[in-house]
Amino acid sequence: MPLGATQRWVERVVIGLNLCPFAKAVQLRGQVRYRLSAAISTDALLVDLRDELLSLHEADPAVVDTSLLVHPHVLQDFYDYNDFLAEADAELARLGLEGELQIASFHPDYCFADSAPDDPANYSNRSPFPLLHLLREASVSRAVDAFPDAARIYERNIATLRALGPEALTRLLRSR
Repeated sequence: MPLGATQRWVERVVIGLNLCPFAKAVQLRGQVRYRLSAAISTDALLVDLRDELLSLHEADPAVVDTSLLVHPHVLQDFYDYNDFLAEADAELARLGLEGELQIASFHPDYCFADSAPDDPANYSNRSPFPLLHLLREASVSRAVDAFPDAARIYERNIATLRALGPEALTRLLRSR
């Protein structure tokens, strides 16, 4: 269920609302790997993250370009999740993968530092379950270079999400 809900979220929210204009191509080509972590502790999640980072690094980008590590049983609290991100980045550095891979963060209660919890702009990083999105730096750079005015994506997303409003976004996020 968590993987299916996450795939629907990617299709309906991320791609459907065009929050990430780069997501559609890799999704259509089947280059997104969805991984479910059974971790119930941050230590176990760190092991799963390490394994997935190495797996993505070793994979042919034409086959797997990005990976979503969904972890529904650990880090349900957003602030604990947010604290864990420093450990995740430290693991990326320990593996020597800085500059090759990066980690993007998504959580059901995501809240940007300077925004109110009910600000619809937070939905750009709200997912049905906590997850870590692993991306290839080279792919991100190519996508940004090919997209006109990529720096304005964030502003466009805020306008789109605020126009929809929190009630519609909550329904969309939770829709099965």
